[in-house]
Amino acid sequence: MGLGAVALGPAAALVSSASKVFANSGGITAGDAALLRFAAAAEILETDFWVQYNELGGIQDSEVPGGSGNPTYTAALSVLDGDMDQYIHDNTEDEFTHQNFLNAYLASKGAETVSLEKFRTLPGSSATGSSGALRLTNLMQLTLDTSWWTRYRSRTKNPDLNPGFQFPQAIPGLNSGQFTAIPRTDADLTPPDHIQAIANTAGFHFPTIEQGGNSLYPAMAQRASSVEVLRILISIGPTETMHFQTWADKAGNAPPLTDPTNGLVFPDLNSPPFGGQNFQTNLIMPEPCNFLSPNLPVCSVIRPTETKGIAMGVVNFLTAMGLFVGQSAEFFSELNALAAAADAAERS
Repeated sequence: MGLGAVALGPAAALVSSASKVFANSGGITAGDAALLRFAAAAEILETDFWVQYNELGGIQDSEVPGGSGNPTYTAALSVLDGDMDQYIHDNTEDEFTHQNFLNAYLASKGAETVSLEKFRTLPGSSATGSSGALRLTNLMQLTLDTSWWTRYRSRTKNPDLNPGFQFPQAIPGLNSGQFTAIPRTDADLTPPDHIQAIANTAGFHFPTIEQGGNSLYPAMAQRASSVEVLRILISIGPTETMHFQTWADKAGNAPPLTDPTNGLVFPDLNSPPFGGQNFQTNLIMPEPCNFLSPNLPVCSVIRPTETKGIAMGVVNFLTAMGLFVGQSAEFFSELNALAAAADAAERS
């Protein structure tokens, strides 16, 4: 994003209102276009922060160019898994394809496309390996909701049926402060437990983000009118699930430690208050829970998938995370307008 690798194709200015129903034979409804525009915006934002991760901790090649890698950060990430650099690279490439495909599809139907380039104003990392490009997203002041860890391990609660239930945080400290998931400068590369804490933070940010897409696509699919648009949503959505399961597995490998610079604690997740059959760290498949009705048998499902207000919920989730710290009021206004249009879409 903002790098030579980003090709949005024929992207037009970000639109803030639903377009008309298209009369040409290849057109799609205003609602379907709004759903795909919001998905495209979400994927553009995802691509932006995955590029930042890849520049510092991923495989450096022509498929995802931009940075030059940071050996110390990459080594800290490899503690979670020896293939982290490859996984980061592949996740980044996936997000590029999603944003580019969605905008190209909209253009092919005569619909408005999405560009967020005018909001590329945030400074990123200046550590070794970073391209130094301006960003859309901020990875250096994150507040992470790690309750997905317990939500997907719960056999009795589903947020669609128990919206008021508060799932416990896996890493309470990450939810009560602002922490960087990438080295901000080379000063962050030491001491060893500090750079490892930064890598651990990234390890939990990855699944925190991807479980959001895990829910977004099936929730939006319920509002699609066109079978082809439905096909797009239910085809991209499962790749987000593949990402989530991969990253959930790696997060469980984060070594217990306390960051000596700020006191952030990464506990042993195989010990109380967690641990046991439902909370062992290699448990990466959703536990069965109630679905649709408590009168039906439990079922292993994506959760939540309630469609009402899903797009605005995603915007609020990402904002609360700190991903947009430093962005302008205009950015939030335009993103909220995209979300409102997507939430207003109705199946016809």
